[in-house]
Amino acid sequence: MRPGRGPLPAEATALHGEPVSTGPSPRNRLAAGIRRLNELAVGRPMAEPDLTAAADDVERLAEALERTAAAGKRPRGQPDSAGHPQDFFPTSPMIGFANPIAPPVDLWAVEGEGGQLELRGRAFFGYPYEGPPTCVHGGVIAELMDELLGSANIITNRAGMTGTLTVRYRRPTPLLAELDLVARQTGIEGRKIFAWGGIFHEGTLTVEAEGIFILVDPTKLLSIVNANAKEAAGVVVDPQLQEFVDQRGNVAGTETTLGAEGPHPA
Repeated sequence: MRPGRGPLPAEATALHGEPVSTGPSPRNRLAAGIRRLNELAVGRPMAEPDLTAAADDVERLAEALERTAAAGKRPRGQPDSAGHPQDFFPTSPMIGFANPIAPPVDLWAVEGEGGQLELRGRAFFGYPYEGPPTCVHGGVIAELMDELLGSANIITNRAGMTGTLTVRYRRPTPLLAELDLVARQTGIEGRKIFAWGGIFHEGTLTVEAEGIFILVDPTKLLSIVNANAKEAAGVVVDPQLQEFVDQRGNVAGTETTLGAEGPHPA
């Protein structure tokens, strides 16, 4: 169990069982270890000699991994809308257990009104996410809400790219506190998809957000990928993503929902 986190409720596994991306794989263990270092480096007093020794060790480890890492970009996969929401983005900076900058946030699906799937979740933000003293940074909150609303769309199998995200900070969201999360898709008008989400602390709403997401056709998606690849200083398109985009782009007259379906995350 992670520090500050209690056990998840039974509903977290009721619909989809246990997630497959959160286990003690070597990559997840590496991310968890770096996460612990982040907490210590940002939030805990330490003596200079201890910091110097730790810095030397970390630099040696980074150099060793750089020497052995293969060229190119590791496949990130695309989420399966029928799978567990926690597995949508294993390397996400919010919910990805394989990403050392993620808290990570826990997500799961429940049946809402009318049987539509909705998201529930739990978050615990440590020292690296502090904004105003004792509070979670507002930019971190906005990033979380974008991830929540986007994932709430994916579980309905109608997802898109963020067009507008409106975040209302009702009251400060506390650091080092258990937070409850809710998100749901609220409507569709043509290519526009609407979603709402909220963050609660001890039953009180601290933040709510509304988003408008846009369905993207395959040709547009392919042009976005190609343009970003040309502008990037390194490799940003992995072979699996390129194959997925190419396959969707070859299906004339279809719409892609960018993350609503695709190969399972690696």
